Amino acid sequence: MKQASATQHTLAACNQMLDYLATYPNDGITYKASNMIVCAHSNASYASEAQSHSRAGAHIFLSNDDPIPQSNGPLQSNSSVMKSVYASAGEAETAVLFKCAQDMVPLRNALNEMGWPQPRSPIQVNNSTAEGFANNTIIIKRMRALEMRLNWLKDREAQEQFCFFWDKGSRNKGDYHTKHHPPEYHLSHRPSHAG
Repeated sequence: MKQASATQHTLAACNQMLDYLATYPNDGITYKASNMIVCAHSNASYASEAQSHSRAGAHIFLSNDDPIPQSNGPLQSNSSVMKSVYASAGEAETAVLFKCAQDMVPLRNALNEMGWPQPRSPIQVNNSTAEGFANNTIIIKRMRALEMRLNWLKDREAQEQFCFFWDKGSRNKGDYHTKHHPPEYHLSHRPSHAG
């Protein structure tokens, strides 16, 4: 679609991609052997986009059945601006956690059908409100703000499909996809995001 009505912005984006490919011709992703358990890191950047929108990010990967799984090359990396405007970082983080878990369901089903049984899929968040809401360890007084559909997270946790846990933001690979970083940051973090 953009090729048919190209603009100067399209040309700049194409040149940026070609410059990247020329600068890093041998760049790639490394995957480590694992027990094929679907895991994820989920993160939101609250009100960081135009008109108070937030950015959603997720890093979905395969690892071992560990409480805190070792990171691996991505099966799927997500970065998008959220359509809704949320009133707090906790709401935005919970909404991103919902989207991340939904994206993991078909991956879990496919692996189950291929003979790789899936225990609870660990999802790391760096927001205690989102983790507490999903694990049903906090009581939300104003449910209007956290949409009713987000109760899906509690249902899936009760069905033992997911295990939600908190860890530092510096260890959350979903964070990379939600912030505007300078080029130096991308250069220094490229090896850790390639597997």
